Amino acid sequence: MRAVVFEEFGGPEVLTVSDVPEPQAGAGQVRIKVHAAGVNPMDWKIRRGYLVGFMDVAFPATPGVEVAGVVDQAGEGADFAVGDEVVGWAATGSYAEYAVAGNVTRKPAGVSWEQAVGLPVAGETSQRVLDLLGVKSGETILIHGAAGAVGSVAVQLAVAAGLTVIGTASVGNHEFVRSLGATPVEYGDGLVDRVRAAAPQGVDAAFDTAGKGGLKESIELIGGPERIATIADFGAAELGVAVSTGADPDPVQVRAGLDAQLAAAAEGKLTVRVAETFGLAGAGKAQDISEDGHAQGKLIVQP
Repeated sequence: MRAVVFEEFGGPEVLTVSDVPEPQAGAGQVRIKVHAAGVNPMDWKIRRGYLVGFMDVAFPATPGVEVAGVVDQAGEGADFAVGDEVVGWAATGSYAEYAVAGNVTRKPAGVSWEQAVGLPVAGETSQRVLDLLGVKSGETILIHGAAGAVGSVAVQLAVAAGLTVIGTASVGNHEFVRSLGATPVEYGDGLVDRVRAAAPQGVDAAFDTAGKGGLKESIELIGGPERIATIADFGAAELGVAVSTGADPDPVQVRAGLDAQLAAAAEGKLTVRVAETFGLAGAGKAQDISEDGHAQGKLIVQP
């Protein structure tokens, strides 16, 4: 099968498309004919070698943890059968024609492959951090990077939970952020004053999805770091801000959350904004855009 591989750490130029053996489904697993693979910051961080010591990489390696497609092989004890349309987390790299997965769920007929594959990571991450912050209906939350793949899902989950949401985004994305139910504000100098004007009632918590600054301003707005969390700024600990990485999540709980989010998407209550799709040969460009940090929604690789 054709797959994106890299045989050394480095920039996007180390990614190539090669013919590799098809993976085989083990017990409790399925092999999926890939229709869409999600691109996430973890993918290029692994490729650059930034996670050495945290995650083992065996070369040649294929990137990708999010997968959506059709089951074409079911291992003993698997919950799904050949022909089922599924989405979830790949055990082998998903930037490929086929991927093996163990933790997947059924894709609703009314949700596209692209919409579906945008939810496993963004949905789990968003709900995990909202739970970590202990937010509740009636409170106000500041979400940094509100137009991004994770930020836009976090905004919608927060609004659905009864929160007032202030979202930082570039001016060009303000209408999109507003359409999700949040009040958009521009990031950068003067952020504190703009947030105070948008939320005169005050801000109770903050969620940084972008890692582009704003933590010091969030601390000033909230009065301390206790109810602030980031998934992207790994220098945050110096400010007393929690960094949430999602290590060893409960697979049953994660799958239940994805089921609920897919159902909401099928009902038109949850939107996944697709920024751009790429073929396998465009995987390097997709990761480069992700690393640049200005993708306006979900980046997707399709074999």
